[in-house]
Amino acid sequence: MTDAQIREILQDTRVIAIVGLSAKPERPSFHVAEFLQRRGYRIVPVNPGLAGQTLFGERVYPDLAAIPEDAHVDMVDIFRASETVPAIVTEALAHLPELRTIWTQLGVISPEGAATARAAGKRVVMDRCPKIEYPRLIG
Repeated sequence: MTDAQIREILQDTRVIAIVGLSAKPERPSFHVAEFLQRRGYRIVPVNPGLAGQTLFGERVYPDLAAIPEDAHVDMVDIFRASETVPAIVTEALAHLPELRTIWTQLGVISPEGAATARAAGKRVVMDRCPKIEYPRLIG
């Protein structure tokens, strides 16, 4: 992805489902969610171990399939091991009708997941962090 493409994603995204969001403030996923929410994004937490609880003022869902359609998720940010990405992408494609972008965090790389998402017409940002890219590209 070019810087211009990533900037466009960050500017036109509104609702981000964060798969693997932790309730522990020392975890990177917690800091990223906090940063993104402060920038105006709605965060939809996904973590089976915290399902039904509240994080960042939002209900935590066990998986992407449980997120209500009216949540209007347009990006999925993945904080999970690389080998889990293909299944997460498949689930996202099946249950999030407004999905436009799959984003994987630093160190999370899945050519198979990326190919599946791109074949479905979705944008893919892999091995990057929106908390780093946002200030770099938007300010």
